[in-house]
Order: sequence, then structure tokens, then C-alpha cells
Amino acid sequence: MKYVIVHGDGMADWPCPELGGRTPLQAARKPNMDRIASCGELGLVATIPDGMPPGSDVGTMTILGYDPQRYHTGRAPIEAASMGLDIGPDDVVFRMNLVTLNPGPGGAEVMGDFTAGHISSDEAGEIVRDIGRRLGSDEFEFHNGVSYRHIMVWHGGPADTVLTPPHDITDRPVAEYLPRGRGSERLRDLMVQAADILARHEVNHARRAAGQPVASSVWFWGQGKKPAVPTLRERFSTSGCVISAVDLVNGLGRLAGLELIKVPGATGFLDTDYAAKGRYGLEALKQHDFLLVHIEAPDEAGHMGRADLKVEAIERIDELVLGTLLEGLPKLGPSRVLLMPDHATPCKLKTHSNEPVPFAMVSGEALCHAPLTPRRYTEEDAAATGLRVSEGYGLIQRLFQRASA
Repeated sequence: MKYVIVHGDGMADWPCPELGGRTPLQAARKPNMDRIASCGELGLVATIPDGMPPGSDVGTMTILGYDPQRYHTGRAPIEAASMGLDIGPDDVVFRMNLVTLNPGPGGAEVMGDFTAGHISSDEAGEIVRDIGRRLGSDEFEFHNGVSYRHIMVWHGGPADTVLTPPHDITDRPVAEYLPRGRGSERLRDLMVQAADILARHEVNHARRAAGQPVASSVWFWGQGKKPAVPTLRERFSTSGCVISAVDLVNGLGRLAGLELIKVPGATGFLDTDYAAKGRYGLEALKQHDFLLVHIEAPDEAGHMGRADLKVEAIERIDELVLGTLLEGLPKLGPSRVLLMPDHATPCKLKTHSNEPVPFAMVSGEALCHAPLTPRRYTEEDAAATGLRVSEGYGLIQRLFQRASA
């Protein structure tokens, strides 16, 4: 049996005026998603436990069947696992974004772009390496990631500093969201020193000359210590793999004991090679029985407030990722497919929200038959079925057809 999870990051949304009051899932043409919804189970799943932040770290941990209230220690240590960093028991890992701060009313700095204009990995690598040379020490380490997403390790640092995800404060003055509590003075000092380096950096000079947003500051958030989780092989006696261009998802995959499949052209943005993810997924399933394929693009469109781009991303996932998988899976034997996001990313909010999201699950055998009740993979149709999974981490057990794991 082959088990596949198609993880469309942030696909769920709220009704959008620019789409005639429809959500992107309602507006998109997506025959493969609708086929799964019609032939299999369709319902709503709670991916974000009460009281926890609606981030991809929490939501993706839920998708992989781990109770975030039990296993979640922070976003950054998950990303560090993807990078293969050796994290000690007393180390605290911080996510470090390269961001663009713009002058606002009265000269106050505003979070203009939490991605620094989706700075390239090559440009960011030069910047983070220079920050590491200048600010690195026996206490602080800086590690280059992908695009704007990077890691700082504080050996023996505090894990309870009050920090805010930068994508939650787009267009807001940043002063009230700067680090607070234990360790905040050290973090603020690092931010000031890094800003001084960035102000003179040749990468920013080139970006400014090209009319692109500059990386004017670093922003720390998502801190935590290394988590310990059982692998999927230990839980379900199956080998597995993950396809993603995002360190967070790859980190959870590595912690879960999954092989990381690198796909050329996978960017973690709207320009990702959707078709390659589908092709590489099928190839990986020749060696493994479980695949999680993650596509970041819908989430990025939601953060941009672009419902039109979100519709486009959903349609590409449907045609090029899901369509490719559904066409090839019958050649590999019996299969079961789960389609879901980790959370909603409403274009109106430009950040995540915590309501339950739609899921659809089907067997390959069921897809061979005409559906009794045509349905669409949308928030509305999922709610109308009355099926609710309140403990989202248990949904993977339904995929594996296990009562418990």
C-alpha cells in the first residue's frame, strides 16, 4: 500500500471580495481535488490546538500525526534539524529572518517585508556568512538557510523570551514587537549590530540599485530546544519520504525519520516547479510506501494578500502535483491519498488563522468508481458533510487505517 499526503500550505481561506465572495478553493478550477472530495471522505480537521499559535510548525506537526501540545518545542529547532545542525540539550535555536524595515509615520520603523523581497538564497548566504564572521562567538552561531529563512543558535540561552513572528506584523510599527523578557537585551543588541552590517553590505547596495527591497534587519522568533519524536517507521512500520523546499517541513520530516527528496526547481515560492514535485514523488514511491509532498505557494500568496495568485497556485497543485500523482499511483499498487493544508492563510489577514481546515481522503480503488454525491474540495462543502476531526494529529491514523498508533 502506498500512502500519500498532499500538503497545500495555507490553502484554506475566507471569502474574498475580489473573488466575488468566494474563497480561493471555491474559485479555483481543480478537478482532481474535487474528485477526491467526491469519491472519498470530506470534512474539517482541527490542525491548531486551542491556545497554540497557528503556524506551519504546529499545523505540519499535526499533519504528520504528532500532538503539538506534547511534542512542540518551537519552530526554529525543527528547521535546524532539516539543516543537520548538531543541537545540544542546553542550546536554544532561533529562527532569524532577513526583513525589510521601512520608515513609517513619525519616523517609526514598520515591517515592510518579512521576506526582504524574497531575497535569493545566494544573496542571503553572503549576508548571513558575514554576520556570522562578525557576530559569531562561543555563545552565538549563525547558519544560512533558504532565501530569507535562517537560524541562530544561542548556547545556554533562554527559551522563554517573548518574540513575535514577523509575518504577523506586516505594515505595523515594530517597536512594540521587539524582543521582551529574559534575554531580550542581548537579542536587541544583536539586531542593532546586524543592522549596521546590513547597512553597508554590498548585496544591499546592489539590490537598492536594482530597485529591490533590501535586507535592512534580522528578526528573531520561533525559538525552542530540540524536540524528540518517534519516527513514522516506529509508529506505522513503513518507510517514507518528504518533498519540500522549506526547511521547516524538511526538519519535521527528518525528525520523523523520513528521507528528504531534493527536487530541482523547488523554490518554496510561487515560481516553484510543481510538475517536478509530482514526478519526483512518483519516483520516490517506488522505494518508499509513504510520501508527504509539501507546496508552499498558496501560503505565500495569502501572506501577500493576493487571492488571484492563490487561486493560480491551487490550480497548479491540482494539475501538476496531484494530477501527476493520481495518474501514476495505480501503476504502483493500492494507495490512499490525503489532501489538506496545515492551516488557513486568509488573504484578508495576510497571516495565519486557527479555524479547522478542509481535508479529503480517498483510496485508489474508490477513485475508480463514479461518485454517488459530487462535491467540491472547499471549506463550505467540507463543513456541510458534518465530519469533524477535533484532534487533528489522529487523522494520519485514518490514512493508515489504524485505530491507534
